[in-house]
Amino acid sequence: MYSSSTANQSFLEKPNEASQQTIQTLDCILLSQMKHLFTLNKYLYKYRRQLILGMIFVVLSNIFRVLQPQAIRHALDTIVLYLNNPTQEGSVLLRSNLMKFGLLVLAYAVLMGIFMYFMRQTIIVVSRWIEYDLRKVIFNHYLQQDNSFFRTHRTGDLMSRISEDVNKVRMYLGPVLLYGINLVALFIVVIFTMVQVNPKLALFTLLPLPFLSAIIYWVSNKINVKSEHIQIQLAKLTSLAQEAFSGIRVIKSYAAEKYWNEEMDKQASEQKKLSLSLAKVDALFFPSMFLLIGISTLITIYIGGLNVYDGHVTTGNIAEFVIYVNMLTWPVSAIGWCASLIQQAEASQKRINEFLSHPSPAKVGNEHELLTAGPWEIEFENVAFRYPESGIQAIQNLNFKIKSGSRVAVVGKTGSGKSTLTELLLKFQKADHGKILINHIPIENISVLQLRSLISFTPQDVFLFSDTIQNNMLFAPESSPDSLQRITNLASLDSELPQFKDGYQTMIGERGVSLSGGQKQRVSLARALAKPFRLLILDDVLSAVDEHTERHITKAIFSLQNEFTTIFITHRLELCKNVDHVFVMDEGSVVESGTFESLMHNESYFFKLYHANLEEEMTV
Repeated sequence: MYSSSTANQSFLEKPNEASQQTIQTLDCILLSQMKHLFTLNKYLYKYRRQLILGMIFVVLSNIFRVLQPQAIRHALDTIVLYLNNPTQEGSVLLRSNLMKFGLLVLAYAVLMGIFMYFMRQTIIVVSRWIEYDLRKVIFNHYLQQDNSFFRTHRTGDLMSRISEDVNKVRMYLGPVLLYGINLVALFIVVIFTMVQVNPKLALFTLLPLPFLSAIIYWVSNKINVKSEHIQIQLAKLTSLAQEAFSGIRVIKSYAAEKYWNEEMDKQASEQKKLSLSLAKVDALFFPSMFLLIGISTLITIYIGGLNVYDGHVTTGNIAEFVIYVNMLTWPVSAIGWCASLIQQAEASQKRINEFLSHPSPAKVGNEHELLTAGPWEIEFENVAFRYPESGIQAIQNLNFKIKSGSRVAVVGKTGSGKSTLTELLLKFQKADHGKILINHIPIENISVLQLRSLISFTPQDVFLFSDTIQNNMLFAPESSPDSLQRITNLASLDSELPQFKDGYQTMIGERGVSLSGGQKQRVSLARALAKPFRLLILDDVLSAVDEHTERHITKAIFSLQNEFTTIFITHRLELCKNVDHVFVMDEGSVVESGTFESLMHNESYFFKLYHANLEEEMTV
């Protein structure tokens, strides 16, 4: 065996320069493509202790990996030495040495395996922790967005970001980080050992590395573009599938299965095309890697053989170097795989960052003690609002005042701005102009969480969860199980509940598919009545029930103690006879207001609307 002490010092420096240049080239390539992934550094810092421990395990596992070829080298040199001078004593010594070297290799392999296990139990586990943290942050950010955000983002795209995109990022934080650290550690340990054995042979063996850098640079640029296109197309596929499944009843009722199947085939074909294009780039990389490794092996055998002939190295050195070269095969080949995952993670994290940079309206405002006791007084002063997505002027010059504890009705034709009014009150939307005051507090100064926790709202478009009747009724966190029977009676569900097989525990299916329209509305109403509130908003919640049931429910609501303010948004104008005040809206403004009797006496807009409503009901 010949060490670096017998070699020229210039050979000692060149392998270090080559390896350093390769690593620097890799760093420049990756850093230029990883600006969005840098936002994950806060998570890496959070789990820095586990990661540092994992790095230590990586280095230790590679040290014991590199010791194995050295033991094999000593064994081969011992065999060659015996073959050159075979004796009886040498034969016994050979057996003893081979046994010792065999046990040594086995011990090194066991220790290497133990540290490899611990390095995966630290680094890979950390990636799972960060995956959990990231999904939690994204989902929480979803919940804090207003309605305009969900109108401009497709459900499938939102699902894709929290599932597929986060999974791509986890691959970067787990396997890529693990193999990246392992690659650097292995390169340093192996190259250092090779230089210690024979600098000249190490230099020739590592010659293909600059070509490897060039291939990685080309592949990385290609993968970056293709990966982003794949993620965008995947979001389209997810959105299409989600819409198809949600609207399956409409699709079947219109016999539109063929069109949706063709559209899915079209989008899936585009996804296949993009994925195959990326696969072709990956396919060029791996054969190139193995070719370079093969060339390194040939160079090692050829140059090593010449040096054996000259007496500068031993046969064991050649075998050792061949093992080192093959030891680098997987890490070097993994560079392409890791580069591909990094580019995909970069594209995914870019999409996640674009979403997370969207402001969170739920974080605006403060809590006020004045809102927690007694009913609310509500006032709109010159309020105007235009939907930014469509440009429709939904509210303009809106002025009215609802007295504390009163029961009012808001009526008007379809599109007059009634439901938009509730969206402004709930801070689903922000008014363009004017003021909205609750107990004389500007609504923009009120915390969204406090505001919505004190408002009970039943939307016109009823949504029920795929759960039991009881869990849908007691959906609000503030709801008490003790109120279950009371809200069942208020919503006039007590007579129908025994018809269900499992009573309150009956599963109602996705979006309440097993219930009728009227039953859905009453479950939604019960859900609204189950929580404590200061303002109750009922947006046309009884449109699907018969008049008798509607009168029974409204009478039950009116019988409650007057500890809250109530807003009825309705098309059934008979309800207006029982409220304290009626606001009539048209084209986004209040055109009339007063009691039912005063409005009928005026014989103006409400009078005409009421009689038109009566004629329509008689016609039906």
